[in-house]
Amino acid sequence: MKKVVVSACLLGECCKYSGGNNKSERMLELLAARDDIEVVGVCPEVAGGLPTPRPAAEIVNGEVINKDGVSVDAEFRAGVAAIMDRLSRSIEAGEVETAILQSRSPSCGVHQVYDGTFSGTLIAGKGLFARALDDAGIRLVDVADL
Repeated sequence: MKKVVVSACLLGECCKYSGGNNKSERMLELLAARDDIEVVGVCPEVAGGLPTPRPAAEIVNGEVINKDGVSVDAEFRAGVAAIMDRLSRSIEAGEVETAILQSRSPSCGVHQVYDGTFSGTLIAGKGLFARALDDAGIRLVDVADL
């Protein structure tokens, strides 16, 4: 069975930095219409040991920093590594079909991320998890493109 990796917040899990979620009814409808896939919900930030809620974070000169100026880069990277390790066999076997990820996130952003100034300015780029999946050859879908 093919697998679709999905940002857990899109599934309704309250793991977003603010403590909420980004539940996507459109995505859930599309996934429910397919009986040939297994949905794998993941949150790299939680997997890296960060609490919910937590201060917002952005990528600043390649390092993930929260709005209080504290580096959370190690936690973000540990979460990405843990999830990629968990998915490695499925990826190697060609079982992971796609990843549907949350827009603009420093973990999951597919097309854009915030610029690191905490001003709401977006720049072209990928979050750390999106980049790791892309490097592994997984097709990325930004939830906003559904």
